Amino acid sequence: MTLNRRIFLHQLGLGVAGLGLIGSLPASLQAAPLRAVRLPRSLPEAQGVSSEGLLDFVNAIEAGKLNVHSMMVVRHGQVVAEGWWAPYAPELKHTLYSLSKSFTSSAIGLAVAEKKLTVDDKIVSFFPQDVPATVSPNLAAMRVKDLLMMATGHDKDSTGALRADSDKNWVKAFLAQPVEHEPGTFFVYNSGATYMLSAIIQKITGQTVLEYLKPRLFDPLGIEGADWETDPKGINTGGWGLRVRTEDIAKFGQLYLQKGMWNGKRLLPEAWIEDATKFEIQSKGGSRPKEENDWLQGYGYQFWRCRNNAFRGDGAYGQYCIVIPEKDTVIAITSETSDMQGILDQVWKHILPGIQQGAIATKSTVPLKPKLASLALPLPAGQASSPTAAKVSGKPYQISDNSLNIKRVSLAFQNGSCVCTLQDDQGEHRVVCGLGRWAEGSTDLSTVPLKLVPTSVPKETKTKIAGSGAWSDENTFTMTWRFIETAHYENVTCRFDGDNLQLEFRKSLAVLSNSKDPRPALEGKLMAAVSQGK
Repeated sequence: MTLNRRIFLHQLGLGVAGLGLIGSLPASLQAAPLRAVRLPRSLPEAQGVSSEGLLDFVNAIEAGKLNVHSMMVVRHGQVVAEGWWAPYAPELKHTLYSLSKSFTSSAIGLAVAEKKLTVDDKIVSFFPQDVPATVSPNLAAMRVKDLLMMATGHDKDSTGALRADSDKNWVKAFLAQPVEHEPGTFFVYNSGATYMLSAIIQKITGQTVLEYLKPRLFDPLGIEGADWETDPKGINTGGWGLRVRTEDIAKFGQLYLQKGMWNGKRLLPEAWIEDATKFEIQSKGGSRPKEENDWLQGYGYQFWRCRNNAFRGDGAYGQYCIVIPEKDTVIAITSETSDMQGILDQVWKHILPGIQQGAIATKSTVPLKPKLASLALPLPAGQASSPTAAKVSGKPYQISDNSLNIKRVSLAFQNGSCVCTLQDDQGEHRVVCGLGRWAEGSTDLSTVPLKLVPTSVPKETKTKIAGSGAWSDENTFTMTWRFIETAHYENVTCRFDGDNLQLEFRKSLAVLSNSKDPRPALEGKLMAAVSQGK
């Protein structure tokens, strides 16, 4: 069970009510390593940021139902606004999807600085045992730089081919793909290319990207507990799968804003920062004309260029590290949205115009502080109770044969909660749902069916979860299970009809795409009725 979000904020001085607390600490304490140091806090207007613009941003993304999970705005190195939509919370990591790519790029930058490789090194030189029998001229010409700038020469993303490889050798599968274009000349967004950067780091250092980054980047920034998904051979996926906290994203952006310097020490070369974040190649994406499209502003080394002369790392469903050098500002956002451009639009519309050169007179009437302190995602709609609850509570239902191998289901209602127990071929799995609230805990249910890419964190057997349920009608109980260190959730609908139960799963990605969940509806019968031959 995680700490209550409000208690956590109060104890650590993280909430908006505690703004400025850390900034007033002695410099010696601010320089302490890891968790003793976080970014200092300040009032928005003291750093030249309009509270009104920040509030308008929050209201706009809520009105647009953009399903943002967290936000943090940093100006002049000071956090001026931060918020988590419950049950998401400051102490929780969040899956980054392709924002992971910018961290992998940074590992290459560190390896270049340590003279372990150059961006002009040929890819085939690192993996002579995995190259195909015949190496095409385009494959032979492919450089580290081409991987970095998504210009490998492939006509399409190679990730699917890697995951489908029967030998589970992703490096060999990547090198076996046809390279239709001259490397360096043709942009295609290719997570397999970033995977290869990760594989190269592991090849030349003997460490995973995660292990390599820990002493060089994560420890100096005070990033603790990061984890990363792997391929079947233990190589970090590189292009996705990293999990860190919202403030860690902000720190990473601040490092790039400060051109690689952190607490007076250089972590990344300034020349690398410049190369990684400038226009290297024309990018593709989005459906709008270039002047309105943040996917057509160009691509660097695993960073996107943005409108307003900004740059960003970003990941699927709205994981953002936005750096605006001309405004000395960093914005970190996590979410699960189908409208990634929509979130950026609201940043440019509301936050950016409110950033001024100097301090702004404080408007005490702007209700930003209470708004940020009370953010929450919607609970399932309906009533906390139904006459059916007492009739079915704790009674097991035998489930007909199904591809999920679920054999038995029961729901127990008591003390303002519902405990849902699923029994399958792996054992029993329990999820606690609050009625009219979120109940936080952990589960050994797999998150893989919910995700865009079916890779997992090594040795992770339990996942943090927050559950809530409601009766949408007298005989229908609906639960939302939020896997709160991922971007995703599950809607589970239980329909009771006499001795019968129908149970349906719908993952959030199906909700976003307005599609049917691929998993079957389950049909069950009350076991007492089964034993009586009904």
